[in-house]
Amino acid sequence: MKTECPDIEWARVAPDTVVVATSERVWVYRPSSTDSSNIFTQPMSGIGSVATTQKLLDTSIVLAKRAVSFSDQPPVLTPTLWIWSLAGQYHLTHSTPRLMEEARELFAAAGREVLAQWAAQKAIEESGHDRLALLDIQSLGYDAEAVVEAIFPPSAKALVDYFTRTVQAIDPIGCVGYAYTMERLALGVSEKRIQAVERILPPGTRATRCLRVHSGVGSDVEHADEIIELVAGLTPEERTKVAIACYETALLDFSSSQNDYPSEEELQHILRPLALKEY
Repeated sequence: MKTECPDIEWARVAPDTVVVATSERVWVYRPSSTDSSNIFTQPMSGIGSVATTQKLLDTSIVLAKRAVSFSDQPPVLTPTLWIWSLAGQYHLTHSTPRLMEEARELFAAAGREVLAQWAAQKAIEESGHDRLALLDIQSLGYDAEAVVEAIFPPSAKALVDYFTRTVQAIDPIGCVGYAYTMERLALGVSEKRIQAVERILPPGTRATRCLRVHSGVGSDVEHADEIIELVAGLTPEERTKVAIACYETALLDFSSSQNDYPSEEELQHILRPLALKEY
């Protein structure tokens, strides 16, 4: 018989890592082979709440970041490197409506109407954001369609591939964790960061439209809160799977981005033929 534990949630997000959260605090439990009777080595039980679920998911993301060794600093941002980043933003945003619609169909077929409605709304909310990335690239003087055809940053591809796997899994619930993690990480993009990007761009250039939408000054704050409310009402098994997906998505994002940057010369070689003639 499972023990009902009010006001507490936990999930084993990695073999040696269990995140435990209450409304007041959160901690990491490291299970050993001799403590199988400990409640935190058992599947989560009980109901969720907004307070505990948010701590559970946010801590899963933080732990993924801590698990990655940041040995190298990213290169100094240049207009050319920003185009590389915009291509990544395009591919990430371009994949979302299609995959969320696929998730909606799968949730609906399984009779999971709340999740189906969420996925449908998510597909609508994210529609057209890829167009913002294209407009940003074009404003920098390049054929945007040709650029995203030529450039698919490895970090963006790894995330799109993971997103696709979560949707096409036997249970597509992992796409909720992916979506929350991407929204949550976007909240770390401040107005100061956006202005820093704008300062390195040619005067009069509008090439941060996509970034602004997916930032702490855009709509992602509201979207992240909506996902927390959704997840808090799910079953213990579903909440556990979402927390694991948060950890895996963040781990992938933080680790793959470390070696994601080509040289300025390599980028110039790719982009030179794609420049618009009027520029």
